Amino acid sequence: MLQLAAPTLVKGAVYTLIFAIASMLGGLLLGFPLAVARILPSRLIHWPAAIYVSLMRGTPLLVQIFVIYYGLPTIGINFSPLVAGILALSLNASAYLSESLRGAILGVNKGQWAASYSIGLNYWQTLRYIVLPQALRIAVPSMSNTLISLIKDTSLVSVITVTELMLATKEIIAVTFRPLPLYLAAAAIYWCLSLCFENLQRSLELKLEQAHR
Repeated sequence: MLQLAAPTLVKGAVYTLIFAIASMLGGLLLGFPLAVARILPSRLIHWPAAIYVSLMRGTPLLVQIFVIYYGLPTIGINFSPLVAGILALSLNASAYLSESLRGAILGVNKGQWAASYSIGLNYWQTLRYIVLPQALRIAVPSMSNTLISLIKDTSLVSVITVTELMLATKEIIAVTFRPLPLYLAAAAIYWCLSLCFENLQRSLELKLEQAHR
């Protein structure tokens, strides 16, 4: 039975991987400016970013998916299931990634800023060339945790008919009526994907450690 179900499960796993990576990239693109906005002294910039992060972290991802896919069409904004799923996951991940980056940036010794200013670098040059390379090394573990969480969170997009791993598993169960082995197989695939990214995280940490020696 598992041999017959394997192609469908593999296809679902590929979609899961695509969702996770696309959402991580989208989350990083939005998470970085959010992190910077959170550390700027200007309230006009700081507070909107803080409210956004609080909203994304304080509401369930499933509700966010429903709002984007089912709610926005009522005001004329429509997305395909694939785009809606990636958008919801990206917006949610950006809040968590921004906090990881913000904490890492604030974790860099303030003396680094002072030393950079003393040699003529401005705020943005200091952030780009001095602080961010150090902050990235600090942020890698927590950012990797977010990616691993995204792999599991992709199961939620099955509610908007995206055939990722969980929905693919449910479709097979509807035909075979064998839920236990199929759910265990799906769990094993999620675990294997997570292990791959854990190994990638360790490799990246080692490279960053070597670069700062």
